[in-house]
Amino acid sequence: MIKAIKGFNDILPDQSAKWLHLESILADVLGRYGYEHIRLPIVEQTDLFARAIGGATDIVEKEMYSFTDKSEPPTPLALRPEGTAGAVRAVIEHNLLRGDTPKLWYIGPMFRYERPQKGRYRQFHQLGVESFGSALPDADAELIAMTHLMWQELGLKDEMRLELNSLGELDERHAYREALVAYLTDKQGQLDEDSKRRLTTNPLRILDSKEASTQALLAEAPKLAEFLGAESKAHFEQVQAYLTALGIEFEINPHLVRGLDYYNKTVFEWVTDKLGSQATVCAGGRYDGLVGQLKSIGTSDDKAVKSEPAVGFAMGLERLLLLIDAVSPIAELPACDIFVVAHPEVYSAGISYAQALRYSRPDLRVKMASATSLKAQMKKADKSGAALTVIIAQQELDDNTISIKDMQTGEQKTVAQDWLSTKDNFVR
Repeated sequence: MIKAIKGFNDILPDQSAKWLHLESILADVLGRYGYEHIRLPIVEQTDLFARAIGGATDIVEKEMYSFTDKSEPPTPLALRPEGTAGAVRAVIEHNLLRGDTPKLWYIGPMFRYERPQKGRYRQFHQLGVESFGSALPDADAELIAMTHLMWQELGLKDEMRLELNSLGELDERHAYREALVAYLTDKQGQLDEDSKRRLTTNPLRILDSKEASTQALLAEAPKLAEFLGAESKAHFEQVQAYLTALGIEFEINPHLVRGLDYYNKTVFEWVTDKLGSQATVCAGGRYDGLVGQLKSIGTSDDKAVKSEPAVGFAMGLERLLLLIDAVSPIAELPACDIFVVAHPEVYSAGISYAQALRYSRPDLRVKMASATSLKAQMKKADKSGAALTVIIAQQELDDNTISIKDMQTGEQKTVAQDWLSTKDNFVR
């Protein structure tokens, strides 16, 4: 028997209702803020991610699903490991920045080759949000405020904690990197193995090491905040002021750096203590240089390409659903509200009734079984989870009525054929 690939999971009907409910709430909040939906390809050129994310990141070095297509010469391609690079590519390719400041969101699967565990799979799903065109701190604050509203709508407001940091600009970060490397090089023997590797490839990632010994070593390390210039500090202080004005609590985490190379200035994470080590549910930040960086691919002078400011975030949906199940479970919804059963000899009348009900009551989910015996159809109705079963036989047709059975109490009554067409007679 052929089975699903390890880390690639089926989402079955009893689970998908929760996904649809979650996605509808997220989409509603995004609509309230005026963000527009964009659908992006799952496959992109490998170079897009190498240039955007950074060649020394774990994603590009170890986790990306890469392959070549059948063109001549073959084109290196990759399943998208994250969404921002593809969104920026689409904005550039379709000139969406021309005279506009697009605010976009997308949702769908991402792919990374890593050890599957609860809440982290090789195919996982993210909501991504990207806001282009504003370099001002209000754009950063708006995204954070929007996620804050999402937690309220999902019943998670008291389960999430907001962490903030500023990475400054590239030159400030480079100066800090040199100081951090100098500090850690003298203490290299005390680092965990992963941090030793990162010391020569991506030293800022050492800051978010989960090893207690490494964190103890970092306590006396230089702080990134000490290397920020006046403009970076003012931007970060204004973000904090806006959040305070909105009543959104936060804490500064000087070790928060994010794992992708394109971030600058504000970075943030929403974390929880309800999911063990998988604490981060939503994360993002500002990436003002990425548009120009990707525009410059194929040009001779990177500095000649003007960039555009941008800020965004990504939210892991599997992890978010785990949190919802832990603290505020979504009530399970039956597959249908009304199950229509019709005697085989008048089955066409049953089909007509069910179809008419779907037109007159679009708020209800109406289901039928195939034209088997009444007994077999009633067994299907019992398993359906429907609140009511409508029964139609020759007698009902002759009297222009329907029989209705309450599936919880077992009580049955005969009513006028159009009884369910009136919303007051049945509310889901």
